[in-house]
Amino acid sequence: MFSNQELSKGCTRWMIYLFLLPFIISAQINESDSITFRTKLSLSGFWQGGNVETLIFRTKSDVSFRTGKKWVFKTTNSYVYQESDRVKSDEDLLSMNFIYFNPERRIYPFALGIINTDFARDINLRYNFGIGGTYQILRKKEHWLKLAINAGYEQTDFASSDFNRPEFNGTSSISTLRATFWVNGKYELLKKKLVFGHESYFQPSLEQSNNFRWQADLSLEMPVWEFLNVKINYLHIHESVVVEEQKKEDRLLTIGFTLNTQ
Repeated sequence: MFSNQELSKGCTRWMIYLFLLPFIISAQINESDSITFRTKLSLSGFWQGGNVETLIFRTKSDVSFRTGKKWVFKTTNSYVYQESDRVKSDEDLLSMNFIYFNPERRIYPFALGIINTDFARDINLRYNFGIGGTYQILRKKEHWLKLAINAGYEQTDFASSDFNRPEFNGTSSISTLRATFWVNGKYELLKKKLVFGHESYFQPSLEQSNNFRWQADLSLEMPVWEFLNVKINYLHIHESVVVEEQKKEDRLLTIGFTLNTQ
């Protein structure tokens, strides 16, 4: 039987999940759409019981809205929680916020602000602010593909000052000017019976050649009803600078559903 303390922790955790779900996390939205307000929410995870208990929980949300005829604000938020035998192994919160100007054009500028925390990587807080531009290669409703590039300032505050690369040792805060190269797309296949999406980026430091990271977020959705899709999601993350004895790569495969609203 569970103790009162365990039940209290479990109830509190799921209350947090339910509170966060409407706000933080899901799938891609095309900011170039003419719709004034649009949201997309997704929930996926994995649970295993028995001799080894494993829980993986991931939520993601996209929200975009227009202010006037030329400005679009878009926020993409995700939350990942993992535990093994009731011991937390990861808790990751990522918030990416964009302001676009004239996104209906083939080329348009944007400003962004990114905030991230990561329990497994001992990242207390990471923030990145910058400006850039987007080029639309495909602009169809069923298929779209975009390339973007931006430059900005980043600072990461770690819980440790010992890293896999000795030149960064001695301080728990690493700051740098960083570029980001983005590739995002969505494609409707087999008469809309399958929807493939990808959100990927590569982030090299403009000052430190050995300080870079990349991420690939791939999804496959199968529509069930008009606003509901079953979703399979694969996330792969690589960071070149990590706390000592940590691995550089993380991989996460989950299955769940996506809710589309507008």
